[in-house]
Amino acid sequence: MKKENGPKDQQEMTDEELVIKIRKGDGTLFDELVKRYEQKLLRYVNYLTSGNDIANDVVQDTFIKVYINLNSFKTDLKFSSWIYRIAHNETMNRLRKYNFRMFQLDADFVDRFVQAPENVETQLEREETSKNVTKALNNLPLKYKVPLVLYYMEDKSYDEIGDILKVSTGTVGTLINRGKKRLKDVLVSEGKI
Repeated sequence: MKKENGPKDQQEMTDEELVIKIRKGDGTLFDELVKRYEQKLLRYVNYLTSGNDIANDVVQDTFIKVYINLNSFKTDLKFSSWIYRIAHNETMNRLRKYNFRMFQLDADFVDRFVQAPENVETQLEREETSKNVTKALNNLPLKYKVPLVLYYMEDKSYDEIGDILKVSTGTVGTLINRGKKRLKDVLVSEGKI
């Protein structure tokens, strides 16, 4: 049975509706935003930093910045792009601060990106492919790694990636295509594919 024009439950509200209510003084609704994004952001940051401790710190700092800057969010835009942008900036700051060049992938990324032939399906081969792709990605500049992760792992559209990275949709496509080409070149040159 459907509710008739009654107030929406917080789980039914869009992110943008939650932000509006939080701005009006209902700070308890911020927990709903944390529930919606904590695991997603941890996964994204973890792919870029390879460290749970680092990822947890970055995500915590992200939520603090989101809360502090909630009034600057334009509710006619997509909240998910805005929060990912903050997480992205926090991650890049942390990587620069500690001069990290870490990037870890799992077999799921490899399956989605490399699309290995059907006869290569054993777990050992998948793990080897994952290691090879991870190693190759470590040799790519962050400007190529980040769009690849956002597109293949976070299922973000080119428009969303453009919002997160503050570049045009065309630039996103170029970065992803160049990143895939460079990744393939590295794997071919090392005889991995």
